[in-house]
Amino acid sequence: ELHSDLDKGVGTVKYTLSGDGAGTVFTIDETTGDIHAIRSLDREEKPFYTLRAQAVDVDTKKPLEPESEFIIKVQDINDNEPKFLDGPYVASVPEMSPVGAYVLQVKATDADDPTYGNSARVVYSILQGQPYFSIDPKTGVIRTALPNMDREVKEQYQVLIQAKDMGGQLGGLAGTTTVNITLTDVNDNPPRFPKSIFHLKVPESSHVGSAIGRIRAVDPDFGKNAAIEYNIVPGDGGNLFEITTDENTQEGVIKLKKPLDFETKKAYTFKVEASNLHLDHRFHSVGPFKDTATVKINVLDMDEPPVFSKPVYTMEVYEDTPVGTIIGAVTAQDLDAGSSSVRYFIDWKNDGNSYFTIDATEGTIATNELLDRESTAQYNFSIIASKVSNPLLTSKVNVIINVLDVNEFPPEISVPYETSVCENAKLGQVIQTITAVDKDLSPAGQRFAFRLSPEASNKPNFTVHDYRNNTAGIETRRQGYSRRQQELHLLPVVIEDSSYPVQSSTNTMTIRVCRCDADGSILSCNVEAIFLPVGLSTGALIAILLCIVILLVIVVLYVALRRQKKKDTLMTSKEDIRDNVIHYDDEGGGEEDTQAFDIGALRNPKVIEDNKIRRDIKPDTLRFPRQRQPAEDNTDIRNFINQRLQENDVDPTAPPYDSLATYAYEGNGSVAESLSSIDSLTTEADQDYDYLSDWGPRFKILADMFGEEESYNPDKVT
Repeated sequence: ELHSDLDKGVGTVKYTLSGDGAGTVFTIDETTGDIHAIRSLDREEKPFYTLRAQAVDVDTKKPLEPESEFIIKVQDINDNEPKFLDGPYVASVPEMSPVGAYVLQVKATDADDPTYGNSARVVYSILQGQPYFSIDPKTGVIRTALPNMDREVKEQYQVLIQAKDMGGQLGGLAGTTTVNITLTDVNDNPPRFPKSIFHLKVPESSHVGSAIGRIRAVDPDFGKNAAIEYNIVPGDGGNLFEITTDENTQEGVIKLKKPLDFETKKAYTFKVEASNLHLDHRFHSVGPFKDTATVKINVLDMDEPPVFSKPVYTMEVYEDTPVGTIIGAVTAQDLDAGSSSVRYFIDWKNDGNSYFTIDATEGTIATNELLDRESTAQYNFSIIASKVSNPLLTSKVNVIINVLDVNEFPPEISVPYETSVCENAKLGQVIQTITAVDKDLSPAGQRFAFRLSPEASNKPNFTVHDYRNNTAGIETRRQGYSRRQQELHLLPVVIEDSSYPVQSSTNTMTIRVCRCDADGSILSCNVEAIFLPVGLSTGALIAILLCIVILLVIVVLYVALRRQKKKDTLMTSKEDIRDNVIHYDDEGGGEEDTQAFDIGALRNPKVIEDNKIRRDIKPDTLRFPRQRQPAEDNTDIRNFINQRLQENDVDPTAPPYDSLATYAYEGNGSVAESLSSIDSLTTEADQDYDYLSDWGPRFKILADMFGEEESYNPDKVT
C-alpha cells in the first residue's frame, strides 16, 4: 500500500505505478494507492520485481512528491519436484565385484530456492534393484550390495532411483529415473569339453594340410575371456597331426601334417588340451583354466595311386650322347594290399620337343635326340605313373636332366678387339689388359693361357704377357711409334683352355697408333690428322670437307640433268613416226615403194606372236594350172610371192621397171620361220621352177636364172 502525507483523503491525489510488471503483473488503485497482483507469480520464473510509484495532483497533474522506487520479492514455496536431467542412465560393473564396488553417481536438480526452507533439499533412495545395489542418500552414488554377482547367471539389471525434496519428509515432492546396469565379463570360467572322447574317420588319401575333423570346448565367458587355445599333448599322433583354433567358432581344427597309410597303421590315439589365452590372476584359486579330451582317429583304406621312390629325380648326361642311350630310371610302386603293375609315360604337355623317351614298363629314360648344352643346359619335365588295374589313379614326379659340357669350343678374347697405343709410348708399357670367354661350361679351376702366335714372334712390335690369372697384358716392345709409317698394327693372340681336349683359337687384335699428350691422354687417332697443317682446327677441317662435298654434289646433279635431257630428246625423235627413217636394205622402187611390206613387223617383232595371221598376206591362195605341189617348207614363200605378183599385175600405178623386194626378217617366233634355203631340208633339184615362166615378162630373168642353174648343176644344193 502506498500513501502520501499530502493525501488528505479528499480525492485530490492520484497514484501512478511504473517498472517491471506494471500493468501486466501488478496494478495500483489510483485513489487509495493499494498495489495488487493481477496473476499468479512464479519465483522460478522471476524472483523479484523493481517498481516505481509517484503521487500526482489530480487537477494540475504535477507530482506532489519525488518518485520513489521499491522492490517486490516473490517468496518461494515447494512447487517443483527434483528432476534427473541426465537420465535414464547406463552403467556397467565387472561381475564377481566385491560389495561396495562403485557403479555410478546420479544427480537430481530442484528448481526451488535452496536458501529458503527445505524445498530444494534432495534425498536419494532405491525403489527397485535391491538387494543387488545401494545408493548414498546424499551423494547419489550407486554401489554393489551383493558379492560375487555372476554374469553367466544374470547379466542385465534395471534399478529405479527416487529423488525427494523437503529432506525426504512427508509432503515432499519426488522425481525418479532408471539406471540400466550391465555386468561385464571376467575370465572366471575355464573351458570344458562336453565329452571326454572324440572319434574321427579319415581316408588315407587325405592331403597334407587338409582339415580332417573339429572338436570344441565350451567356455561360458564372453569375448577375449572365452578365447581358447588347443594343443596336442605329445604322444601317439603328435608328429602326424596338428590342431589350430578357428577364431570365429573357437573350435579346434585338426589338420594332417604327414600322409596317412592304411597299410602301415590303421588307427591313432592322442589327447588334446584346451586352455584360455587370457587368464585373470584373481581366479587362479578356482583351479586350472584348461581341460583335456581324447581323440581317436581311424584310417580308412583307399585305392591309392603309385608312389615314386623319390620326390625329385636328378640325372646327368653328356652333350652329343648317341640317341637311345639310357641315362637313368624312375621307380614307382603300388603300396595297396593288392599290388598292381605300374606304367610310365612322359607328360608331353611340358616336354613338347620330345628329347627323351621312357620305357613304359621299366621306367628307364633314354635320349631321343642329340643334346647341345650350349642350346639347352637343363631339361625339366614330368613323369606320370599309373596303375594298370586303375589307370585313372596317377602320380607325377619331376625329372631334372643336366647336360654336361664337352669341350668343343675354343676360348675367345672378350671385347674389345681394338685398342690404341701412343706415339710416345715407352718400352714395356702395358696398353691393354685382355680376358677370355668360353662358350663351353667352364669347370672349376678353368685356366686360360695367352701367348703370341708364332708368325708374329719374329719381329714383334708388341708382345703378350700372361699374368696366369686368366688375364694377359699387351705390352710394347720398342720405344715410340709413328703414325706416318704405320697407323694400324695387327697382333695375333693365341688363347688355350685347360679342358680336355684342349681347344685354342687365334684372335687378331687391332692396335691403332694415336697422338697423345705427355700424360698419355689421347688427342687424335684419325689418320688424316697427320697431314693437317699446324694450327688448323677440327672445325675448319670440317668446313673444308663440307664445301668439297657440296661441289661434288652440284657436279653430279649437273651431269645427271644433261644425260636426262639428251635421253628425253632421243625418245621424242624415236616416237615420232614422221621423222623416223627405217633401214631395211630394200632394193625396191625407192621412196614411193612404201607398200611393199608391213614395216610394223620389223619395228615390233612381237606382233607376229600376238597376231597369228600375217597382215601382209591374203588368205586366198592363187592357183595356176602348171603349178606343182611345192614342198611343205616353201608353202608360205609361194603364197607370199603370188600375193605380191597379183598386186603388182593389177596396180596401174606400179613403176615401169622391175623391183626386187626381199622380206628376210628372221625374228623370234616368226610364223613363216626362215626364208633362207641354207637350213632347208630339200634341195633345188627337188623343186621345179618352171612355173616362174608363167608369171609374165617381169619374172623372165628369174626364170632364166633358175633354169640355167638347174641345167648346169642339178645336184648342187643352195
